[in-house]
Amino acid sequence: MARIFHFCAAVSPAALVLLLMGVHDGSLIRTYGVLALLAGLLTILVFTAFGMYGREMFSNRVLIRSTIVAWSASFGLVLLLHTVFRVIAYLPVKMAVLWYLTTLLLLVVGRLLMLAFFQRRIREGHFVGRSVILGATENGSRLAQHMQQNVDIASGLLGFIDDRSPDRIASHLRPQLIGNFALLEQLIRNNEVDQVLMALPAAAEGRNHHYVELLRKMPVQVFLVPEMQAFNFALPRVADISDVPMLVVSEPPLKGWAPAYKRAEDMVLASLALLLLAPLMLLVALAIKLDSRGPVLFRQRRYGYNHQLIEVYKFRSMFHDQRDMDAQTQTRAGDPRVTRVGRFIRKSSIDELPQLFNVLAGSMSMVGPRPHATATKAADILFEEAVANYVARHKVKPGITGLAQVHGYRGETDTVEKLQKRVEYDLAYIENWSLGLDAFILLRTLPAVLSMKAAY
Repeated sequence: MARIFHFCAAVSPAALVLLLMGVHDGSLIRTYGVLALLAGLLTILVFTAFGMYGREMFSNRVLIRSTIVAWSASFGLVLLLHTVFRVIAYLPVKMAVLWYLTTLLLLVVGRLLMLAFFQRRIREGHFVGRSVILGATENGSRLAQHMQQNVDIASGLLGFIDDRSPDRIASHLRPQLIGNFALLEQLIRNNEVDQVLMALPAAAEGRNHHYVELLRKMPVQVFLVPEMQAFNFALPRVADISDVPMLVVSEPPLKGWAPAYKRAEDMVLASLALLLLAPLMLLVALAIKLDSRGPVLFRQRRYGYNHQLIEVYKFRSMFHDQRDMDAQTQTRAGDPRVTRVGRFIRKSSIDELPQLFNVLAGSMSMVGPRPHATATKAADILFEEAVANYVARHKVKPGITGLAQVHGYRGETDTVEKLQKRVEYDLAYIENWSLGLDAFILLRTLPAVLSMKAAY
């Protein structure tokens, strides 16, 4: 049914296109009809290749992103075939866009209606897959709880199967106990069970082997349930290592082409920023020279990517003989170490502009967690000691601006609570990185800076 719907969603907008184009010629109508049929067939093939008709279709996921990518690939193939083989009449760009968007709307609305239908069927107690858990164990209990909290139409839980006597089973599991393995075999023979989820302890190797051998002879899907406790600290993903499926606990936030995209973003934006801001930076350098003795730039060692030390550039904002190389004492309001020019450039964040050279050199990024000096403290506690997962910020390059900064967490971090919020935003950025998120943060940076709050 899903394939038929997707075929119709890809074909039917062709009639709207023909109507708006005012096509009346019979041969042209037939030609555009071929185009529509080709689009419908390619949609089914591409959606199949993208796994859109697998188990995920029966989950509670909306699958909007997968739908957009799959339909875009399908429509792109149609246009490619038209360009290469010239077998289809000319399709105006406006009509092509209309067709693409109309079908996309139909696909998304269809998916939402399917989910609504699934939810209704679930409330009525109907499921595509009827499951039982073999083993009324603690692990089986965790699985049952998870299934009940994340119910989908693919796996309705009927209850537990266990050969042990009821007095050996935890009291909170007894109400869900269906019976023993003999009853399970009868249910399978009567086509009343579709999936058996084996939740016996891994140490019970003999029992596991015995039940597997019996179940393999029956027309039923059998799944071996991993230790559910592992999902408390593992990602919802499995990887094959030497053909052994393993739970993924952690992985680098930027994978595949993502590092190249982010580096290209940094190079382009940093170069443009330097070109536009060069006059301002020269004026600031001159003002610093006239205001107090010492170099224009201040170089400070801070923690960068992978907890490696990097040298970060800033415009000097303190008197040269009172500079704090390791930031052992955070700058506060009315700090006597700060020069007159320094107060302005710190409050407006102009002192950070030389870090554009860090971005070009590759030690920093335009967007990322702000780098902190080696001795920075919150409430007299070193940052890495104050917050347990603080070092996880260093899984990406530090940035000139970041998610924490645009949410108001910039300037002095004098309490552990402030540091905790910064780290939470930094980790949220790392986990959800995208070019779009970078663009959002960059657009929010200027208003955050203009507010001139919290920076001394």
